[in-house]
Amino acid sequence: MRHIGSHLKRTVSKARITERGELMEYFCEKLNKSRLRDGLPPIGMARMGKMLEKIPTKDLYYIKRVCDDAQNFSKKFWWLLNPEKYKK
Repeated sequence: MRHIGSHLKRTVSKARITERGELMEYFCEKLNKSRLRDGLPPIGMARMGKMLEKIPTKDLYYIKRVCDDAQNFSKKFWWLLNPEKYKK
C-alpha cells in the first residue's frame, strides 16, 4: 500500500494543465531555440505569462498559426506583440 500523498501529487499536476499553458510552453520552446542560438537568455514561463496576460486564448491560437506559417517564427511573434503597430 502506498502513501496517499503519492496519488495526490499526480492528480494535482494533471488538473493544472490548460490550453493557455500549453500554448505558452509552445511559444517558450520555439522562441528559446533562436534566443539560445543568438546568445540571449531563455524566456521563462513567468515572463511569457506576463507578456500574454491581456491576450485572449483564441487570439493566441491565431498568433501560433501566423507564426508557424512565417519564415522567421521569432521575428513574426515579436512583431505581432508590438502594440505600437496598432496605433493610428
